[in-house]
Amino acid sequence: MLRTNFERGLQQLRDQILSLGSQVGDNIVTSIEVLFARDVNGAQHLIAGDIDVNQRRIKIMNDALTLIATQQPMAGDMRLIASSIEISGELERINDYVKGIARISLMIGPEPIPDVLDGLSQMAEKTKDMLRRALDAASRGDADLARAIPAEDDEVDALFNEIYRNLVAFVTENPSKIEMSNHLEWAVHNLERAADRVTNICEWVVYMNTGEYIEMDSELEAPPPQG
Repeated sequence: MLRTNFERGLQQLRDQILSLGSQVGDNIVTSIEVLFARDVNGAQHLIAGDIDVNQRRIKIMNDALTLIATQQPMAGDMRLIASSIEISGELERINDYVKGIARISLMIGPEPIPDVLDGLSQMAEKTKDMLRRALDAASRGDADLARAIPAEDDEVDALFNEIYRNLVAFVTENPSKIEMSNHLEWAVHNLERAADRVTNICEWVVYMNTGEYIEMDSELEAPPPQG
């Protein structure tokens, strides 16, 4: 009976992670839609919604600690619980980047976004897809899938570099727009960092299922474009 209750608790933990991840993934794409649309209400909604993400992350942590305190988890169970805490933390940080993009959108004001961000929506969709599959790997215990996903971050970095070059060219031709360009570069960088956090999640999925923690260049920022 105790083990049955424990298994139920572990499944609830998995379900909470998947639900929170789905919310954060949707927010990634929404933040870019809001930026392009100059949607003040949408930006404010994303900023206010970060409180809910934080609360859900804390609940996951508390539920995980309760399982440790009230049950007798074996090594594999402990890895799942510990990884769930870490993954929820990464999701909360990704949403912080989303909140940052929404704040930047408000800072820019009602002025239309210049046509220099081709690829930004693609970056957002790619990041969301990487996150979805990383969480699917966590749910299914698929360490091989988790190992494969971080290589796709190169696509996000390539898009970042292309947009960065476009912004440099834009501000060179329009020096009066330097403040807006700086804000936009900040927003693009937030999205690039969100993809890096997905790599961190993949590391914890591998650890959860193998007991081996291996860094996958998760904290490397996209380098400035060369040439």
